[in-house]
This record gives sequence, C-alpha cells and structure tokens, in this order.
Amino acid sequence: MKINKGFDRKGLSGEEIEFLKNFTKKCRGDILRMTTLASSGHPGGSMSSIDIYAVLYGFCNVDPSNTFKQNRDRIIISHGHTAPGVYSALGNYGFFDINDAILNFRSAGSPFEGHVEKSVPGIEWNTGNLGQGLSASCGFALNSRLNNLKYNVYCVMGDGEQTKGQIGEARRFAVKYKLNNLTVIVDKNGLQIGGKTSEVMPDNIKENFGADGFHVIEIDGHNFNEIYSAIKKAHTIDSPVVIIANTIMGKGVSFMENQAKYHGSALDPEDCKKALSELGEPIDIDKLLDEKKFGLPLKPLEEKKNNFLILNSDNKSIVYAREKNTDNRSAFGNALYDIAKNYKEQNNSSNIPFAVFDCDLEGSVKTGAFRKAFPDNFFESGIEEHNTAVISGALSTENILTFFADFGVFGIDEVYNQQRLNDINHTNLKVVCTHCGIDVGEDGKTHQCIDYFGVLNSLFGFKVIIPADPNQTDKATRYIASNAGNFALIMGRSVIPVILDENNNPFFGDGYEFKYGKMDIIRNGKDVAVISAGNMLTHALKGCEMLKKDGINSMLLNVSCPSDIDVEDLRFAAKTGFIVTIEDHNVKTGVGTVLGSLLAENGITVKFKKLGASFYSSSGKPDELYKLAGLSPQDLYNFVKKEI
Repeated sequence: MKINKGFDRKGLSGEEIEFLKNFTKKCRGDILRMTTLASSGHPGGSMSSIDIYAVLYGFCNVDPSNTFKQNRDRIIISHGHTAPGVYSALGNYGFFDINDAILNFRSAGSPFEGHVEKSVPGIEWNTGNLGQGLSASCGFALNSRLNNLKYNVYCVMGDGEQTKGQIGEARRFAVKYKLNNLTVIVDKNGLQIGGKTSEVMPDNIKENFGADGFHVIEIDGHNFNEIYSAIKKAHTIDSPVVIIANTIMGKGVSFMENQAKYHGSALDPEDCKKALSELGEPIDIDKLLDEKKFGLPLKPLEEKKNNFLILNSDNKSIVYAREKNTDNRSAFGNALYDIAKNYKEQNNSSNIPFAVFDCDLEGSVKTGAFRKAFPDNFFESGIEEHNTAVISGALSTENILTFFADFGVFGIDEVYNQQRLNDINHTNLKVVCTHCGIDVGEDGKTHQCIDYFGVLNSLFGFKVIIPADPNQTDKATRYIASNAGNFALIMGRSVIPVILDENNNPFFGDGYEFKYGKMDIIRNGKDVAVISAGNMLTHALKGCEMLKKDGINSMLLNVSCPSDIDVEDLRFAAKTGFIVTIEDHNVKTGVGTVLGSLLAENGITVKFKKLGASFYSSSGKPDELYKLAGLSPQDLYNFVKKEI
C-alpha cells in the first residue's frame, strides 16, 4: 500500500497498522538473515527498535526517489549498532535493494557496515561510538534555522548510552537554543552487553531529560499508534521533546526476548530457522548462505554529495606592520569578522550562512567582533567541548561555513574521538585552536598543547596550518574559508613580532600568496637549513642571525602546512647538506618527525637533526620556558655550531 506521509492525522488507520505489522515482520526476518549470514551483528536492539524505524521512515518527509532533497526530515541513529534494523527498514521501503544488504552486511568493501554509514541512502550521519547522535542532531536542527528550511530532526537512541556525559551536554544545548524541531526517541529495552542497564550503570532517563528542559512522553515502543501519536504531539510542543519508548530486546522471537546476549550475538543457521519459522517468514537461510558464497555484485547506491559552503577566494587581507605587533589569535578574530562582513555586503543579505562555536573562551580565542556583529550566528556552548565538536562538524556538512574556536588541549586533545568522527563523516569543519605550544607559558603543562599535530596527523582528512605571524594568520584564515575540507588553524598565545624580509618589509604582507603545502624561504643560505614551524619562526630567525655573525649562512624555512609538505622544497633545503628542525611540539610526533619520514621515503640523503619539546614544561614566561626546553635562539645557535 502507499503510505500517507506526515503526522497530521488523528491516528493510523486499520489498514496502515496491518501494513506496519507485516512490514516489521519482514524486517525482523531480514535482521536475522543478515546477522546470521554475517555471523555477527546486533540483532536484539535492532528488533526492539524496528517498530520505531518503520514509523519514522514510513511517515516522515523522506523519499527513496529523492533521497537528498534539501527540506527532508533528518533521522539520526545514535545507537549505530542497530544497523541491521535501519537497513531492513530502508531496504524494504525502497531506498536500495534489501537483498544487497542481507547478503553483504558486514562484508569487506560493502557499504552495509556493522554500524550505520551514510554511504547508504537514508543514513545522515555515521555513528557507532555511542553518545554522538544527539549532538549531531543539534547540528542538523541548527541548519534548519540558519538556512531557513522547514524540517524536523529525529534522533533515535539506545537506553544504555544515556550514561554518556556528552548526551547531557547536548540536552542542555538543545534547550538553550530552543531546538523545538528536535524529537529524541529512546529505545528503552532495559538491556545492554553487560546485562540490565539498571545494574550496569543506573540512569534516570526521564528525570534527566526533564530536568534539562525536554518535554517527556512515555509510550509502548511496539504500539504503532502510540509511536505515531507521540511524534504528532511532539510537533506541537514548544520545546525539544523526548519520547521514551519501552521496548523488548529481541521482540518477535520468544527465545530471544529479554535476553541480553542477543544485544551483540547473531543466531546460528539452525536457530535462525527456528526464529524465522516463529515469525512466519520464509525459511530461506540455507539458500542465502549458498548465494553469499558466490559474492553477487552490489547494485550501485546513490552517492551522497557534499553540501559544503565554500567562499570565493578572498584576496583582500589585513596587513600588520612591525609597529603594530599583535598575537595570531587576534589576527584570526579580525580576519573572521572581515570575511563575514564582506560576505554580507557582497550578497546584500541580512542572514549569513556562517556559524561560530565557542566554549566559554570568546575573549581568549578572539571571536568577540564576530559575535557582536552576528549574534544569531554565534553559539556559546559553555564548557561542553565534546558536544560542540560534533554539533559544529554536523552543521558544516549543511552548507554553513562553520568555525569551532577553542584552546588546543580542549578543541583537539580532549575531543580526539569527536574529531575522528568528523573526519569519518567527511565534514567541512574549520577548527581554530589558540594557546598551543610552550608559548602558552604561565598556564603550565596542562594547557600547553604540544601534541596537537601528532594527534591530528593520525587522522586522514584533517589539514593542519600553523601560521608564523599575524599576516600569515590573516591569509591562512581566508584560505580555510575558501577551501573544502577539515582544517585545523593553530596558534599560540603571545604577541609575536611581524616577520620581516631582508628589506624590512612584512614578509607575509602585500604580494605574499599563501600556497598550501609550500614552505616559505625566509632567508637563503648554503651552510645549513633551519626549518621552523609557527611562532617558533621568530626565535629561529634570531638564532640564524647569530649564526650569520659567525660566518654561518643559514637557510631559514617556515613550514606552515605540515600535513602536506612539498617534497621539492625539502630537496632544496637538503642541498645545504644539513637540516635542523625546531618547533615547540612533542619532538617524538611533531613536524620534524614528518620531515624525517619524507626524507627517508624519498631517498633524500642529508644530515638531519630535530629540536623540539622533550618533556612537559612548567609555568613561566614563554622565553624562560623556551630556554628550559632548549629551544631558545641561543640553543639553536649552540646546537648548529656544535653539529656543523
């Protein structure tokens, strides 16, 4: 039958309820088929959630013939391990051939992975590590506001994951920003891997959502009319809503019901036959096992296209003179405001498709000018870094230019898991982290982020940019706004001198073009190549000037894009016969380590040494800490003199 979409009726008709009964019976059979064929998976939670999925994908504004229409409802699956249930619902509604999912679930190279993946039509966000879905849902809900689109966002969650702290962060954000088109549905089957959720780790789901300001509805999660009516009611309530759906693990098969072991254990073929018989489904598992052996080719799936906002290249820039030294973070803040102002003026629009996220550090990360000019595009998240990282990542995929500004230890180190998830989801996030390196000084070792590059370099899609002075920071900020993908723009805390060329003009000023991946030749020389990164350039320059007085002509290069270094630049440096790197990063995982690997991989023979942070520093003035770490200009001078 053709389903009458929407939630504007009093309730479901008898014909619709009969359809849903037959539909979910087939889906439960398919859940068992795909997990048995894969010999792994999570059938129990999939079977407790399938009645919810049947109503959502059946009646929401989603369309298998137009999967990515702009005003579609967004359905986010937070407990991604229920992928068999999601795939069975989507496949049986015609988003793809259900037999492809059954035969290829959890198979190498298949899009039908063990946790939901947005390579599958109908999936909006890759999840798996629990506690992420509500944050992503907040991002999609914000998109409807910023892009003036009318749609609803539904986040389906498990009950076990409710103990995750990030979910509390997301609840508070949703209420603060009145994300009233957001409906959360919690599949409360009372079981998880370790047994009863009440014994593994008690969590007062109803009370917690209510205390944070959600309107709470409780239903029987296997009653189609109750599911439909609760969603309809949610649309009329002037706050975010949570529907707590009481369900049964393994629903539909007597020997699976309320058995925690089926959370993550597939049936063997013989038990699968018994279960299919009890459901009244065809007992075809032997036939399917034979088909799986042949590895039938997958039918092509519709590819989800990125919906990124990429600005036209902005050739304008603010030029800082030596007389007006400032810190890089202020240069970032000035550039951010300037980019947004220019966009508004050029497009003659009252609304701009920008979003800037802050975690109670506006004054330190210098986003205040943007906030004052564009208050509706600035989101103060408080001290909720995990939640903010995912919200900003999800929003960045929805044609909104999104910046997440924070300290390095919070915006990278603390949220590595969340940034990894953004990387997996191929987001377009601009992470701007200040207070990195030993330069942070008096705040001490807990705040001196010296490992950010090693952490981000473990991801495949993040590009790190470390500007050397305010002028390069300005140009780098404009670059990341006009290029697709995940970028991390990194800077320290201190006011640093504008880098000058040999004619005493700003090196990165008028006439300088920021070229991603290229090293900047600050000074030419033949005796040694000193390669520095970020705010260390000013210290390296002083060290090279000291060497020059002793007749040692140093080539000085600035590497601002350590994720993708031009090998030809490295070959040029190697012509000196000796390369020294200096940086205030962990010497084990910093820029020098990447350069060393590139030298070896490309067969470039040269004497090579690294200078960097070899221990966690202490509180103190940055210059004093550089001396303590052996990274002062004098230390560079002494080292080169000794080695050359």
